[in-house]
Amino acid sequence: MLVIKDLHKSYTTGKSSLHVLKGINLTINEGEFVSIMGSSGSGKSTLLNIIGILDEKDSGIYNLDGLPIEDLNEIKAAEYRSKFLGFVFQSFNLIGYKNALENVALPLYYQNIPRKERNAIAMEYLEKVGLAQWATHLPNELSGGQKQRVAIARALVANPKVILADEPTGALDSKTTFDIMKLLQEINNEGKTIIVVTHENDVAAQTKRNVELKDGVILFDQMIEQKVL
Repeated sequence: MLVIKDLHKSYTTGKSSLHVLKGINLTINEGEFVSIMGSSGSGKSTLLNIIGILDEKDSGIYNLDGLPIEDLNEIKAAEYRSKFLGFVFQSFNLIGYKNALENVALPLYYQNIPRKERNAIAMEYLEKVGLAQWATHLPNELSGGQKQRVAIARALVANPKVILADEPTGALDSKTTFDIMKLLQEINNEGKTIIVVTHENDVAAQTKRNVELKDGVILFDQMIEQKVL
């Protein structure tokens, strides 16, 4: 599903250069539930941005579903993101003037699916995350947990190959974190590949594999016994 070999990434500011990723090797198979951990500056966000085709590597290999991710223009990068990836963010990134249904349906709009059809599909996914009755509510009428459920439904609606979740519980209390991780477990158990970036050990313990970065290299990569919620 996802193969990374000898991946390097540096950023240059003025006369100084920061080598963020220093030869990352990582393979994630279809259906895995992986957490990528690390403190601030470890390189985990940079790695996620490269996996999400939001940033470009300097060197190395990145293949996604058998396709090389290399020298893409923005149109092609956007096409690949739409086709292969669903995103869940700490800050939810919902559009404030659109209701829950419209937010979930948005990726289908960019795929030129007719309005009636995309709204029907979006409602199915709102039902999946337990929010069908909140379909007409705006984001400011929803709790943090409800917003994240809407964001997860939006990430799933186009049936991507991989869900990328960047600190998906970072803005949530412990009870809501539990509920969101349980939902992600259920989605993974249905066969969806999920990659979670987190700094929280409790969140990582609820995935099936932990990858920890430190100073731009993988410190350890191990399968764990998932805590079923």
